[in-house]
Amino acid sequence: MMDWMRRLGPIARDRPEAEVEAPSPFRFAAAGQYKALYKYLDERYANTVVLTFAEIEDLLGFTLPDPARVQKEWWTGADGAPAAHSSSWTLARRTARPNLLAQTVVFEREAA
Repeated sequence: MMDWMRRLGPIARDRPEAEVEAPSPFRFAAAGQYKALYKYLDERYANTVVLTFAEIEDLLGFTLPDPARVQKEWWTGADGAPAAHSSSWTLARRTARPNLLAQTVVFEREAA
């Protein structure tokens, strides 16, 4: 029974720390005041993460600005202007899809 497990090789928790990819300090710093959101999204294994505005605010420790609650462009960057807040999910290799009525955001992992 255990023979097949040995053939699979070591799992991530059994590998030396040097082999496990650590988050980039540059990315963490570049996320600015939204770095807690970056860290949360970057450490999730799921391809899709759904968070409510309240959960995002709990992670950040401050209230989202008013445009985040009423403008999809704040989340999607459709206005073309790069923004500091969006780096938290773009550096974590995710896209944001807000549902303003439900006050939720779906963060999808970008295809490699």
